[in-house]
Amino acid sequence: MNPPQHRRADYAHFQPITTRWHDNDVYGHVNNVVYYGFFDSAVNTYLIEVGGLDIHEGQVIGFVVSSSCDYFASIAFPERIEVGLRVGKLGNSSVQYELAIFKAGEDEACAAGRFVHVFVDRASNRPVPIPAPLRTALARLLRD
Repeated sequence: MNPPQHRRADYAHFQPITTRWHDNDVYGHVNNVVYYGFFDSAVNTYLIEVGGLDIHEGQVIGFVVSSSCDYFASIAFPERIEVGLRVGKLGNSSVQYELAIFKAGEDEACAAGRFVHVFVDRASNRPVPIPAPLRTALARLLRD
């Protein structure tokens, strides 16, 4: 098995994000916890815009059950970044996203992470199959 790649060409979708003044910490770079917010925003923007996820009234919502991130180079405000997104595993009720943070126009990632969503019924919080529109959108991002 080949190790995961963290180059721009290895990701299927990109979400542009502009860092904000308060993303920087006292060391002058974006704090590590902010990367998780970038990941969450990129995934949920994709699910809403491409998969039709209704975060306010929909019967199905996604819970993050696992996450991690590795850091390779720092970013800081003001910086335009792009979050690369792909799907590593697509199960019946869960999906593992693989993400990377790129400075705009750069080929090598500054950070790479993953997280797992389990889709659940909003009322019961019990796992349910991923709805067809979401599954179709996620399948487009499956890694080779």
